[in-house]
Amino acid sequence: MKKIIAMSAAALTTATLLSGAAPSAQAVSGPAWNKTVHCESTDRDGRHIVTRIGNAHLGWNHFTHRHNIRKCKILNAALKDKVDRDDHHGRLEYDGVAVRTGGRPAQVRFTVIVQYSRKTKDGEYDAGRGQKIGVVNAFCRNQPHNKCPAWMNQ
Repeated sequence: MKKIIAMSAAALTTATLLSGAAPSAQAVSGPAWNKTVHCESTDRDGRHIVTRIGNAHLGWNHFTHRHNIRKCKILNAALKDKVDRDDHHGRLEYDGVAVRTGGRPAQVRFTVIVQYSRKTKDGEYDAGRGQKIGVVNAFCRNQPHNKCPAWMNQ
């Protein structure tokens, strides 16, 4: 009886492998996101910081739609300066100020958040060997819903 069970199991395994129906042993990857670099900058300490296209949860696609930041020059203005907050685990925050002059002057404070490590803190996103995640979010602090005014993109 044991011999029949062993032969049946071997035959079933062989048939499954030959039919291609066996599950592949692939590593489980995180959510889909576009790793293509959209903007680049270097901060005061010499860190090369990229902004990747990303997806709806992080990167360029996230903050352009949700927070209305649509120009690399806005990010670069904050990233060229010093780090304002550092959790010493790869999360860096840079603050900036946008000023509108003219007939109706205005001032807006904004923050750029960078994940300066290969993976995000939750481990869901991986930039790949030797790469950094880069800018994950950017938003205006003193605006409704952290959405930046349209004049910042001109």
